[in-house]
Amino acid sequence: MLQQAVSRRTFLKGGGALLVGTIAYAGGPIALMAPTRTWAVETTSLSEHQARALLKLTRHIFPHDKMEDAVYALVVKDLDTAAAADPATGKLLGAGIERLDARSGGDWLALDDDAQFVRVRAIAGEPFFETVRSTAVVSLYNNDMAWAYFGYEGPSFIKGGYIGRGFQDLHWLPDPPKEASPPVD
Repeated sequence: MLQQAVSRRTFLKGGGALLVGTIAYAGGPIALMAPTRTWAVETTSLSEHQARALLKLTRHIFPHDKMEDAVYALVVKDLDTAAAADPATGKLLGAGIERLDARSGGDWLALDDDAQFVRVRAIAGEPFFETVRSTAVVSLYNNDMAWAYFGYEGPSFIKGGYIGRGFQDLHWLPDPPKEASPPVD
């Protein structure tokens, strides 16, 4: 899960940030998986402002209204890891956030969602945007918490294939024809 020890020495050393949040939907699938309703992700390369901006940017690129910030925080953690491993990535992320802020009168995060989105749409296709997007598509959709949010049970080999667990069940369609879900032999 998102449990990660933060040593006092690492916290005091600075250079990074601690991104903290609370799971909002107490009865949601992610809350049922989590040991507590509070989550935290430590960054080593990104400042708190950069981490919060990347989380919000990821929400704009891949919007899921009721998906918890804890899932989006995993993207921030992966971007932080990439920035720590490659100084060029760290510079790209920092400069991209600075440009968003500059185009927003100083603080992109202070804008409302609609105004933020206008600025996100304006940078679509730029290397900064593509770095965040390409990292997010893997980080966001390839983890147990996102799978729980979407109702995905995981790869077929984990539970013995799809036939015995919903392959023939099309309840998610509005009015599936009977022949779409024949009995399993």
